[in-house]
Amino acid sequence: MKILVTVTEVAEPDDEFEIQGQSIEDRYLTYDLNEWDDYAVEEAVQVSEEYDDVEVVSVTVGPERAEETVRQALAKGVDRAIRVWDDDLGGDLLDPGTTAELLAGVVEEEEPDFVFSGVQSGDMAFGATGVALAEAAGLEWAAVINDFELDPDAGSASVRRELEGGVEELTDVALPAVFTIQTGINEPRYASLRGIRRAQQKPLDVETPTDLGVNVESTLSLSSLEVPETGSDVTYFEGSADETAAELAAFLREQKRVEA
Repeated sequence: MKILVTVTEVAEPDDEFEIQGQSIEDRYLTYDLNEWDDYAVEEAVQVSEEYDDVEVVSVTVGPERAEETVRQALAKGVDRAIRVWDDDLGGDLLDPGTTAELLAGVVEEEEPDFVFSGVQSGDMAFGATGVALAEAAGLEWAAVINDFELDPDAGSASVRRELEGGVEELTDVALPAVFTIQTGINEPRYASLRGIRRAQQKPLDVETPTDLGVNVESTLSLSSLEVPETGSDVTYFEGSADETAAELAAFLREQKRVEA
């Protein structure tokens, strides 16, 4: 059995940072494994621990810098990794459709039994790549999974999905399929020192869109980057309760008249 897990690197800015043109200076950024993908990795590793002869392969679309992040997945139990990139893709900003086409090329090459993907990424939060991948690869799919039960003999998986309004859906999905994993489905493990050392020896292959037979061009471009304005309209009342009660009452009466 083979499980493919899609992972991505996200950049988290410091509390204080500077914008240069249309980017944040790298010295203000910390790169890490996407939170949702961490749960997807853990779910895949747990399946590999429950069943025999399971290979877990992670795949990311990103520049060379992302390899350190990918090795976090290797340190947590993923067997090997693939990084897809070409400088002609036009930088780190890729639309979900382009990313999905590249990942679909890996799916065709690897022929996994199923694919795990995080529900969304913590930076862009499109929440579309997993489902777009299923469409591009011609696979069944189920999104926002918070419980996963595999039935290898039946060639299916029973899943519980989060829907709007607190509703949950129980359904069976025929394999191969793509499942987007929600946070809270498990408790991601910490990488052990031994796992970190072993991760440096595990295979990490680099492929280009040409290698995968995929011809893509991102349609997403960044027009501007700004720090959002922040502010608040707060009235402070200083003093004891007895001293401020009359002031607060007058303030509330005034607010009521304004709203009326």
